[in-house]
Amino acid sequence: MVPARASDTTSQGEPGGAGGVSPLHLNPTAPLAERVLLPGDPHRALAVAQAILEEPRMFNHTRGLWGYTGRARDGEPLTVQSTGMGGPSAAIVVEELIDLGARRLLRIGTCGALDPELELGTLVSAERVLAGDGTSRALGAGDSLEADPALAAALREAGARPVTAVTTDVFYDGGARLEEWQRAGAGVVEMEASALIAVAERRGVPAAVLLGVTDQLATGGRERIDGEGYEQLGVRLGEAAWAALA
Repeated sequence: MVPARASDTTSQGEPGGAGGVSPLHLNPTAPLAERVLLPGDPHRALAVAQAILEEPRMFNHTRGLWGYTGRARDGEPLTVQSTGMGGPSAAIVVEELIDLGARRLLRIGTCGALDPELELGTLVSAERVLAGDGTSRALGAGDSLEADPALAAALREAGARPVTAVTTDVFYDGGARLEEWQRAGAGVVEMEASALIAVAERRGVPAAVLLGVTDQLATGGRERIDGEGYEQLGVRLGEAAWAALA
């Protein structure tokens, strides 16, 4: 793959484009809304679209990154677009969405709790994100990044608990850095938030991060939410994120 900015490409007339941009990785088949929810999991994108959108149309299915656009409950368009796992994939998707016209971005993902007081199923807003990943660093990020203040406040009003998150590139690391992250003040760990915010800051687009706790890691082991709870949490994330954007 040859690295390039999405804005370096030329138009092929895809629906939803802004400024005549043709993305290299997404293949829009429906209009893109300016408001976008960003789950990592494509199955969560489908579940959220079915739960909160009227007449959803598939926006993208290329590379298995399912996305949908429909009318939200205020009658205005809303897109739900999966980013895949990890910062590199998320950064590509976010960059191309912004080139296509996305103007408010809200990640709806899952996380592991580093704070023993965070119960499974808790919704948290990552208002500060520690950059423990390579993608955001490659994009020029420092040690930490901040979510958009207005979106973060809206997430608090929607019931999310504010936390500091840490973004990492490695899922199966055996908890080697858990105590280091805890000492740095991180309450949760996840894999995409810092890349999202780094791209959004560079492009001047507001972005924030809503996460649901699926794993409790504070004691060094892993307590995992059950399958039904995981599915229900995905929809709750979409509902709360929609409330914040609205």
